[in-house]
Amino acid sequence: MKITEIKTAEATGHGFSTFVKILTDEGVTGVGECIHGGDGCSRLIENMAEMIKGENPLDVDRLWELIRRRYIFNGALAGNVVTAMTGIEIALWDLAGKALNVPVYRLLGGKFRDKIRLYCDCHAGRDELPESYAKRAKEIVAMGFDAIKFDIDDAKSPYKLDAFNWSITPGELQQMVDRVSAVREAVGPNVDLAIDMHGRYDIFAAVRVAQALEPFNLMWLEEPVPPENIDAMREVKRSTKTPICTGENLYTRWGFKDLIEKQAVDVIMPDLPKCCGLSEGRKIANLAEMYYIPMAPHNVCGPLGTIASSHCCASVPNFLVLEWHWVDRPHWHELVLADPPLIEDGYITLPDGPGLGVELNEEAVAKYARSDRPLF
Repeated sequence: MKITEIKTAEATGHGFSTFVKILTDEGVTGVGECIHGGDGCSRLIENMAEMIKGENPLDVDRLWELIRRRYIFNGALAGNVVTAMTGIEIALWDLAGKALNVPVYRLLGGKFRDKIRLYCDCHAGRDELPESYAKRAKEIVAMGFDAIKFDIDDAKSPYKLDAFNWSITPGELQQMVDRVSAVREAVGPNVDLAIDMHGRYDIFAAVRVAQALEPFNLMWLEEPVPPENIDAMREVKRSTKTPICTGENLYTRWGFKDLIEKQAVDVIMPDLPKCCGLSEGRKIANLAEMYYIPMAPHNVCGPLGTIASSHCCASVPNFLVLEWHWVDRPHWHELVLADPPLIEDGYITLPDGPGLGVELNEEAVAKYARSDRPLF
């Protein structure tokens, strides 16, 4: 079997996703999804396609490494080059599973679990009042989720004095505490609650927030400081009982190596359709497992990328929970052909069909496609 062509399409969602379709001389195809690759992602994939045409698509890891090495001086350490490679890699796994008539998780070594637990990213309340956050939390728990996440960084806060300074005022801190307190009171002690700060604060501010939130028994506090300074993140972790989480903006196992070895966080969250793909995601998880650190992947993809991440999550022992970010986008379920609903009571049941186990709905992709981009 040989790769004959690789095509792309882009559809709106959380920003937009890039879909990758790989065709072969035997008629077997594979489809993947990657995200946050920017406007140049499709062009990068077109260039990478020329490197692997004529190759055997079952050599997934070899082809990923072939592309990575050829781009080593052109951005292969991080950023949209890795994201483009990721879209190809996920499509290759889908194709390999179909060719061998097995689900992707079987090719990754089998599964530790049949269902993948999700947490719902609730974003924020409908307005900035604590009561609005509490109402939103109750709505999401009523949908069946027992793990939720809220954003508390607020660039428009009336208590913020300087748009560029990363410190925090007493008013901002109290506003954050009031919102988290309202959510915890609304959902009770048995719902896991994560809080995101989007890496917008300095060490002093992060420590103050993390310590102030200790009474609320968080699942984690996400990116309280920018992720590129691992030592700074470790300082925050060491200062508090609140678990600290980061990883959505790190790429490949090399990007996670120091973070894990320095034990700078309590939870890692690689974004698998953005930062590495499924095989590399397993390697990151296995490295974290050596330090007893759980993996809770970041995920803002549509259903195809989410299912791809689920196969990886099923294949590692230290999986904690997977993000679902589309609660306000009703077309999520339209984008694949599968027996609905994919999500029931806050879980995805892992598909057992060949490849990823779901097929991209190209009519829906066309419906939500970026108007200035070709569709496959």
